[in-house]
Amino acid sequence: MTDADAHCYEAVADCRLRAATDLLAHTWDPVVLAALREGPRRRRELRAAIGGVSDKVLTDSLRRLLAAGLIGRRAGAAAPPRVDYALTGLGQSLVEGPMRALARWAVDHGDELLAAQEGQERDTTVD
Repeated sequence: MTDADAHCYEAVADCRLRAATDLLAHTWDPVVLAALREGPRRRRELRAAIGGVSDKVLTDSLRRLLAAGLIGRRAGAAAPPRVDYALTGLGQSLVEGPMRALARWAVDHGDELLAAQEGQERDTTVD
């Protein structure tokens, strides 16, 4: 373990691990990233592909992902202006690495996870 790793474990609130996990903290951010995996999309294409996301929530998500450097925004010179969103190299590495591994885990263990959560809900329900 390096000194930097040791420091990270001592002050978890300030480490890179927290910064990385914050990328998945907002419900719709990983969904938007996954929708961009296939390539650049316009805003309306994203909404159609995702389904169930409000315009405001999509706007907030796009702003967070842009600020984090995970997606890029390209405006064309057409009238009306065409704006496309696409994964950056950093975003692509997140989608193809940790998010792909998490998706694989969810497929393999999702039923167990849901069963445990349902069992916990039944155990904590007050009659």
